[in-house]
Formats: sequence, C-alpha cells, structure tokens
Amino acid sequence: MEIIEKAPAKINLGLDVLYRRESDGYHELEMVMSSVDLSDRLTIEELEENQIVIETDKAFLPIDKRNNVYQAAALLKERYHISKGVKISIEKKIPVAAGLGGGSTDCAAALRGMNRLWNLNLSMDELIEIGVEVGTDVPYCLHGTTSFIAGKGEIVRPLKPMPQCWVVLVKPRLSVSTRKIFQRVQDTNQLNHPNMRQLSQAILDEDYEAMLQYMGNSLEDITIPKYPIVQQIKDRMINYGADIALMSGSGPTVFALCRQHSRAQRIYNGLKGFCDEVYLVRTLK
Repeated sequence: MEIIEKAPAKINLGLDVLYRRESDGYHELEMVMSSVDLSDRLTIEELEENQIVIETDKAFLPIDKRNNVYQAAALLKERYHISKGVKISIEKKIPVAAGLGGGSTDCAAALRGMNRLWNLNLSMDELIEIGVEVGTDVPYCLHGTTSFIAGKGEIVRPLKPMPQCWVVLVKPRLSVSTRKIFQRVQDTNQLNHPNMRQLSQAILDEDYEAMLQYMGNSLEDITIPKYPIVQQIKDRMINYGADIALMSGSGPTVFALCRQHSRAQRIYNGLKGFCDEVYLVRTLK
C-alpha cells in the first residue's frame, strides 16, 4: 500500500513574542498562520522489516534521527507498538531553513499518512500530542488552515480562510536557525508587538485591508539587524507594488501579498534577478 500526502508551506501573517517561560525556557507566542500553494510531496509505504527508511531528493538533508519525519515515525511506532517498518520518500519544493515550516509540514504529512497506513484512527488532538514533541509548528501544520496559534505552538484555533490573494515568496541565499534567533531575544519589551487578536478578527470579518493593518512579526527586530538583506527584499517588494511585505517566521524568507495578479507578477519578475528562490503562489482555502 502506498499513501501520498501533500505538505504545504506556511506563512506567518503575524507573530508576537510575549515572554520567555520560566517552566521550560520556551517563548510564549501568539501567531496567525496560513498555508500557501507551495508543497512538498511525501510517499509513504509499509515495510515488513522493522525499520524506518527516509529518502529525499535533496542530498544535504539528513535522513536519520535528525530528520523531523524520522522522529515522527519513531514516536508513532513506539507509542502504538507498531512492529512493521515504514519507508517515506520526500520530494522537496519548499526551501529549507527558510521560515516556511518545511520540516514541520513534512512531519505533519508523515503523521497523517502513517495514521492512514496503519489504520490507527488517531484524532487531531492525539496527532498534535505526538507532533509537538518534534516541532512547535507541527500542530498548526496538522490543521493546515488559517489559524490563531498560542503557547509555544501547541494551541491551534482555526479561523476562516484568509482573504484570497497572490503571494510572492523570496528566500535569499542564506539559512536561519530558529533556535539561534530565539536565543538572541533578550528583552521582549524591546520588540514590536503586533496584535494577534485584532488580526484574527480581521480574518474572521473577511476584511483584507484590516488584515494588512494588523500584520507584523516581532522577530524582524532580531533577524533584520543580523541579515539586512531581509529588509532589502521587503523594500523592493513595496517599491514594486506589494500590498504588504513581511518576513515569515524567524526568516529569512519574505513574502508579499497582492490582490492583483499583475502586481504580484511584477514583484516576481523584479525579484527573480535579485534572489534565486522566488515563487508566485496562491493562498490555500
């Protein structure tokens, strides 16, 4: 039996870093995420031999215990005493270490696929319980719909789909470690704090202009001073006519939103010579 799962990229319409939690050292977050039509593709097959085999078309990606998909498979097999093995092939389209949740969405897709493969009939909450052990974006990626997220990522409240628009994604030629960016957050009082509740309400109201007004990302204050190219990309996008330009996650990918396809195409064409990885996609419903 072979199961195929799509794993769409996520963007942060908003990200607010509230404070560092004393209990576990994680930062308390409020975020609004949505998914876009740029996806990895996972093929999942059962093996008779009790082993986990990960294959990928990107030679630089680990295929052992460092891989999120491997970790998810190991946790699922251990928790539900599954003696069969699994082979998971990952066809990558989402840039790596880019702030687009590539590893997390692959993990979520693997959990969904293995749940079907082994007829486990696990609920969303049960899948989230496993996924959050692998990565804080995995619970959102399991839902995959525009959502308000809180805690360290484990609290997910689906909203309405964000207003439909075009999205231009631009990733400069550098990788950013989310862990290292959060390590640089010393005083959250010094950060910009976009209002995630108002952003969520704008989406519920299907009010595109209000959504733009409340979008923001606290981590830009940390990432941009270290990687000024992020600001350069934002500036170019605005100059080419973007409705808004914002960094996703901890970066370095920047996305622009456009209601008009012609403007999105202009931004895509204008940034194509500036960065190698440029994508023009739609939001997912």
